[in-house]
Amino acid sequence: MLKEALIVGTGGFAGSALRYAVTSLMTHFSQAVAFPMGTLTVNAIGSLLIGLLLGACRPGGWYYLCVVGFCGGFTTFSTFSADLLAMLRSGDRTGGLLYAAGSIAVCLTCVWLGSLLTTKQ
Repeated sequence: MLKEALIVGTGGFAGSALRYAVTSLMTHFSQAVAFPMGTLTVNAIGSLLIGLLLGACRPGGWYYLCVVGFCGGFTTFSTFSADLLAMLRSGDRTGGLLYAAGSIAVCLTCVWLGSLLTTKQ
């Protein structure tokens, strides 16, 4: 368990650092556009990467490093997308729709609530 946690942490560190670099670079190039291009870029790259890795990695060290750690640190949207795809592929379309809509609604509400709780009035 500790070994796997260290492997995941190593991948997560690398993914988080790269997310910061890509987002900063994209923000620099898209300053004139009022659109979170850095976040969109990271989410798209992360989703493509996790798709590739899910097909290439078997459970074990590389899976923990690359899929759970790196992709999880780079963008959790990639994990959301992979989980949703698995639900849809298994034929659970209703569950997938509820998961997608529920994730967006719950997470947006939580961000709003968190910011409300910490905003000085």
